[in-house]
Amino acid sequence: MKLIYKGKTKDVYELENTNYLLKFKDDVTGTDGVFDPGANTVGLSIEGAGKGGLRLTEFFFKKINEAGFSTHFVGADIEKAEMTVRPAKIFGKGVEVICRYRAVGSFFRRYGDYVAEGQPLDGLVEVTLKDDDRGDPLINSDALEMIGVMAVEEYGTLKDLTKKITGVIKAAIAEKGMELYDIKLEFGRIGSDIALIDEVSGGNMRVYKNGAIVSPLDLVRLMLDV
Repeated sequence: MKLIYKGKTKDVYELENTNYLLKFKDDVTGTDGVFDPGANTVGLSIEGAGKGGLRLTEFFFKKINEAGFSTHFVGADIEKAEMTVRPAKIFGKGVEVICRYRAVGSFFRRYGDYVAEGQPLDGLVEVTLKDDDRGDPLINSDALEMIGVMAVEEYGTLKDLTKKITGVIKAAIAEKGMELYDIKLEFGRIGSDIALIDEVSGGNMRVYKNGAIVSPLDLVRLMLDV
């Protein structure tokens, strides 16, 4: 295997068959030891977070594939904390798509003069550029087209896919008596398709139960009964 990229929560390797392997770590994003899926720094390490994140990612990718949406998922080895994926071409240097159902996190920090914390949002979609040095800046569809990252039409497809895929995830979480507040997804091009890539785990979403945030490992336990 050839190491391609060392990330905050995963390392990426190129396999001989042109697929890629993602090696999940126990590190999660946050600040000052507090978990925050929207942070762009590693905040803490939680034993078992890597395998737990992969378990949930496998569960959600299979559910999303069954719903008819394209993903890069091929298979997973839970004990090794490894996931095999199809190669995908990212947009620019990478974009992140956030779908919000409640005003929390960076949304509330930005717009707190206009909304109450936890106020319901109707599946609001935001896009940011992956750029740690610039704090993952927000960007709109016109700017994305102007700087050559994606066409306005592609943005429309991305927004539609985000709402539909997040709806699948939100419904699965609701079946377990929890509520999805927000989630961060990534997409890329696989052939002519825009496909969901990266991971879908407790590390990139906020889920609440009885008014309290659910930790990434507790989310695995509650969703998968493990």
